[in-house]
Formats: sequence, C-alpha cells, structure tokens
Amino acid sequence: MHSNYPIEKYCAYLRKSRADRDAEDRGEGDTLARHQKLLEEFSLRIGFPIEKFYREVVSGDTIADRPVMQELLSDVERGIWSGVFVIEVERLARGNTRDQGIVSDCFKYSGTKILTPNKTYDPNNEFDEEYFEFGLFMARREYKTINRRLQRGRIASVREGKYVGSTAPYGYDRMKINGEKGYTLSINDDEAEVVRMVFDWYCNGLLLDDGSRSILGTDSIASRLDSLGIRPRFSEKWSKATINDMLSNPAYCGDVRFGYRPYQKKMQDGNVSSSRVINEKCQWNPGMHPAIIERSLFEKAQEIKRQKRKYTVPSSKILQNPLSGLVYCKKCNAMMTRLAPSKRNKYATLKCPNKYCDNVSSPIFLIEDQLLLFLREWLESYRMDSDSSESIPPASKEIEILQAAVAKNNSEISKLDSQLNKAYSFLEQEIYTVDVFRERQRLLTKDINSLQESNEKIISEIQRYKDLQYSSEQIIPRLTHLLEVYQNSSPAVCNELLKELILRIEYYKDTPNTRGHLENINFTLDIHPKLPE
Repeated sequence: MHSNYPIEKYCAYLRKSRADRDAEDRGEGDTLARHQKLLEEFSLRIGFPIEKFYREVVSGDTIADRPVMQELLSDVERGIWSGVFVIEVERLARGNTRDQGIVSDCFKYSGTKILTPNKTYDPNNEFDEEYFEFGLFMARREYKTINRRLQRGRIASVREGKYVGSTAPYGYDRMKINGEKGYTLSINDDEAEVVRMVFDWYCNGLLLDDGSRSILGTDSIASRLDSLGIRPRFSEKWSKATINDMLSNPAYCGDVRFGYRPYQKKMQDGNVSSSRVINEKCQWNPGMHPAIIERSLFEKAQEIKRQKRKYTVPSSKILQNPLSGLVYCKKCNAMMTRLAPSKRNKYATLKCPNKYCDNVSSPIFLIEDQLLLFLREWLESYRMDSDSSESIPPASKEIEILQAAVAKNNSEISKLDSQLNKAYSFLEQEIYTVDVFRERQRLLTKDINSLQESNEKIISEIQRYKDLQYSSEQIIPRLTHLLEVYQNSSPAVCNELLKELILRIEYYKDTPNTRGHLENINFTLDIHPKLPE
C-alpha cells in the first residue's frame, strides 16, 4: 500500500565559526568532523537520518562569499529537503539584514524545518518564525561585537610586534609564540636568499662578468627568477606585481603593519562589490621577528620606487607619451607603456608591459581622441551646472553650517545608540519582556534611521557646494585651457595638463582589430577625474 504523503528527506549544513578556527589552532581537533558526529547522533535519535552534508570550508561574512550556502539555499527553494540540521541557527546567517531576510524567507516559503540539538524551528509556526528571526538578529549583533573585539586585538598585537597575517610573506614561516597568544615570523633560509637577491638586484644591480653592475627593474627581476628555475609559492611564474609587493613589504626589514590593503565595499547596480585599496596611513610598528635585509637597503628600495613614479622618463630623453603615468591595464593593474611606431605598426601604441597579460594594445591617438571627447563632455556638463545655478554660494560658510548640523545629528545618534544598548541589557536581565523590547527597539531604530537619512542628505548637499566651488575655481578654467592648446602642444605639456585633471584611466580591450579596421574604437576607458575631497 502506497502512502499519499511525500517522503521526508533531511540534510545538514556545517560551517566553522571564527572561534572554531581559533580552537583548531590550539589543537582541539576538526570542528566540522565533531559537529557532523553530533548531528548524526541527534538525527538518528529523533528518527530522521541525514542524507547529505553541505560543508562550508571557506570563510565569509555574506552569502555571496559562501558558495556552499548558496547551493543549500537553492536546494531548499526547490523543496528538495524537509528539514536542515545545523549545530545552531547562527551558522546559517550571521551576515547583514539582507542576508538574514534571504535565509528566513527561503525556509519560510519552502516550508523547510531547521533542526538544532536545542530546538526545532517550524516556519509554519508563527512563534518559531519570530524566535528564529530574533535569533538571527542577536547573532548578527554578537558577530559585530566579536569582530570589533577581534580588530582591537589585532591592532594591539601589531603594536606588540606580532605578525597578524594568516600567511607568512615569501622568505618567512609563520611561527606560534611560545608561552603567549599570537604569532611571529621565522626566517625560511632558502626563500630568504631569494629575497636578498631581489633587493640587491633592484637597488645595487646584477653583478656582470666584467665586474660592473646592471640595475634590474621589477619585470626583469621576475624574468630572471623564472629563468633560474626559482618558483614563487602559489603560482608557476613570477610577476612584476609580486616583485613590487615584495620590495614594498616592511616585514623584510623587521617591521609589521596592519590594514595596508583593507577591503573597501561599494554598491553598484544593486550589488555589493569589494576591492582592496592601499592605505598609506596603516598601523606600522617594529616587529618581534628578525629582519632579512638591512633597513637602509629597504629604505633605498622605497626611494628608488618613489623616483621612478616621479620621473617616468629619463632626463636625457624627451617625453613622447602624452598619457604617461595615467593609463593602467584593467586586467592586471600594470601601468600601460608606449610602443614606438615600427614597420608592422605605423602608429605609436599603448600596451600592457606584463608579458602574462592578454590585454590588447591600441594606437595612442585613438585613446587620446576618446579621452578628449570625455573632457569636452565633462566641460559641457560643468558649464550647464554652473549656468543653472543663479550664483555660486558662499561655500565655506554654507559648508560650515551643514557640517555643524551633521555633528549635532551624530551626537543624537550616539545617545539613541546608548539607549538601544540599555534596552538590550534590560531584555537580558528580564526587566523588559520581548514585546516591550521590540517596541522600544522599533522606536529607537526609527529615530536613528531618520537621523542617518538626514545626515546623508546634508552630506550630499555639502558635496554639491564643494563641487560647485571647485568646478568654478579649478575645473572649468583648466579644462577650457587644455582643450584650447592640446592639439598644438608637446606630449610633455599635454601630459602635465592631463595630470592636473585626471587621476587614473583604466584601459580594457579583448579583441584585436582586423586588417582594414585598425582604427576601430573597440576598447573601453574608465576615467577617474580629480574631484574635491
């Protein structure tokens, strides 16, 4: 006799927390294996055997960073599982409010249960749904608290000279400090010799057979290491960027730094993307580890790098590239260089110097044409903005008034945050019931959000005043002058004028032009103008 009820199927989701990883570092065993055993025993005890385990081995704060979580949610949406076993609900979503909403809705609308050793959450039960959402909210708050504490701890460790990176730089091994928390670095003798060679070649030059020395650049150093059969740790070939990072790393002269390339998140087309940016004002302290090279040699390398950035053309030569120092490869971030005309190419071209990059070159005059078109449109837009404004306001006074308003709002937000923290304490002490807490939380959060929205509008207005003032005093006159004299000026003058207005240009082209269509514009330029801060 066949049953009319569908067969119930159950799975489990396993993910390590930061505390679990720290425990493993202390030698407390494999967290996922331990959790798997606990969930298997629990599932057999209640009569729902687990058919599949989803194991998340990467670390990520958001669903976008956790591919196994994405797979689980996709399967839950399709109704494959009757329930999901997890060691605690916090393992499912500890990210932002959007991620928590995605997880909550996914389980709610698919009717999938969440089973933990402490409680089973039924999405069709209103009380369970509220308890689940409240649990995710509290988990997020706890995560933020832990993250702030962790960041403070890492900064304190750097001040003590400890190494806080997860991977040791080439030339070193990561080593646990005896008798206390934290890590430092120990010299890897074989790799350290390579580091010493790189700094010597870059600062003093390669010793030739006749006793003279030939200074090597980062690209030449990468090629020479490849030819010697020396391999980097995580790839087959050395790159210019890898050598450049090595020459810039203060670990080699005995220092430690923190926050040099932090992640910067931004919203684009409704999606959050992140990129690493260089922070020159990062935490920097003397380290506990031994240096591989002398500090004087490291400082000499930095001075050479500064001079190369400052003087992109030898003093004995005339600058022939009007875009020198401005255009970067969008694929590998290398600075694009000029290739002189030849029998094969009658035009001077701009190319990526990275031999491992496949970004396609283009004639410089075509890139100039597109850049000048952008500058003309930019000038026109500023003139329209200027004409539409009756007069330029006294920006400094207006900005001062608006900044005072922002400061006042921030003070009110701090007070409301303090009241919200007290509400959490009252809930934990059972002075507030859950209903009283939620109402109090709703009112306080509403006021905070209102003040934050007000600040966003005021800050936008401050920027508008700055833009108007800057465009009137700086951009319009400079743009007008550049466009008037560009065609009749030398490449050096054009380059100087462009650098007054352009911060960076990113170039991308993936398809070569075909014969007879060499002047087709099939590349893209991402142009970053200099704007007021």
